[in-house]
Amino acid sequence: MKMQANQMRPGHVIEHEGRRWTILKSAINTPGKGAAVIQVEMRDLKSGAKKDERWRTVDTVERLQTEQKEMDFLFATGDMLTLMDKETYEQTELSAALAGDAKQFLQEGMVLTVDLVDGDPVAVHLPSTVTLEIVEADPVVKGQTAASSYKPAVLSNGVRTMVPPFIESGEKIVVRTEDASYVERARG
Repeated sequence: MKMQANQMRPGHVIEHEGRRWTILKSAINTPGKGAAVIQVEMRDLKSGAKKDERWRTVDTVERLQTEQKEMDFLFATGDMLTLMDKETYEQTELSAALAGDAKQFLQEGMVLTVDLVDGDPVAVHLPSTVTLEIVEADPVVKGQTAASSYKPAVLSNGVRTMVPPFIESGEKIVVRTEDASYVERARG
């Protein structure tokens, strides 16, 4: 299905130069002189190589239709993920690169959304937030109670993030899988 280049969004799968690419980032740049262009960061689905490309906003690209399927994450071995189809209970191995940077937030039993093009997996999407425990947090510095001040912390999966000063080691927090940012204290 053809679409204008300015309609590309992260998560779309396109065919370009005879290969399939998934869009990671897109931004429209309007220079002071001349026509607007769209700058796109994309990843080759076969090799995993990243590439930056730019198109004029009036150019057309071939967008591939994707089908979404929910699967349970079972475990990871090396750079492969083992998932189970929720309907047929069939297990599938996929490259961890399909999850992108969010793969560090994978947890056993997590429900993932897998994008398929002609039955081939092209992307793995995690839930937007996960609950993790703080294993290390700097102590509160007296006078550092301003609303905008945050301190560094380490999560149970080893990821570093910034948290409000009232969060301490051992507490569970909700974190965005997109950018590892603090959302709130975990309830319950």
